[in-house]
This record gives sequence, C-alpha cells and structure tokens, in this order.
Amino acid sequence: MTRKETETRSVIVERLIAHPPEKIWRALTQPHLIEEWLMKNDFAPQEGSRFNFSANWGSVEGEVLKAEPNRTLSYTWDTKDLESVITWTLTPTATGTLLRMEQTGFRTDQEPYYRGATVGWPRFLDALEDVLKRLD
Repeated sequence: MTRKETETRSVIVERLIAHPPEKIWRALTQPHLIEEWLMKNDFAPQEGSRFNFSANWGSVEGEVLKAEPNRTLSYTWDTKDLESVITWTLTPTATGTLLRMEQTGFRTDQEPYYRGATVGWPRFLDALEDVLKRLD
C-alpha cells in the first residue's frame, strides 16, 4: 500500500456546553436519549458491546472500544463503505464541559462521507444540546 491509500482524515467538533459531564454522558450513552439527537439504537456503554444505529438514510454498526464514564467514549462507526472510529471526550470546565467529538478514518477517496460528517456532526451536536436543555 502506498502512503496515499493509508492516509486518513478526521472530523473534529468541539463545543463548550453549559452542563456537567455527567449529564452529557447520559445523553451520549442512554438509548432513549441517543434516539432523540442521533438515531434509533440498541446502544450499551460497555466495552466490547456491539450495537446498531438506524435512520431513514441508512444504518451504522459499531462496537464500544472504550467507556470511561463522564470522561471518554469511543466506538467503531461502520457503514457499508466506511470504517471509522468516533471518540467523545468530556473535559470539565468552570462553566460546564468541553465536549470534543472526533471521527477518524476517512480515506482520501471518501470525500462525500467526509463532507457529510463535516456538515452532519455540528447538526447532531445542536440536537444533543437541545436534549440536554430538557434533561433534569
């Protein structure tokens, strides 16, 4: 393989959110809350557990790689053509949490997926923030 074939890109979205990490963790890991901002799912935040996300545009299969409550959540994000990894990092701040989402693994020949993620993740995070506002 040449370097070009193995080179990948990442999409990173960072947000300062005025909620504590524990509250954001719930929205990232509880199936009924994930469904409100992302997709229908059978997610469980345990390392090694497999899950499926589904929406009208398709589905995603994954496996939880790391689940450190209120700190880090990482899982594979595989569609028919894309094998990637999503990592959420929650860092407490004086006013809430710095939430960082990174999706890695976009090959150079996967420009449509990369562009879709670049546009899609900020929208998903907007929806996540709406869910957080309604949570106790």
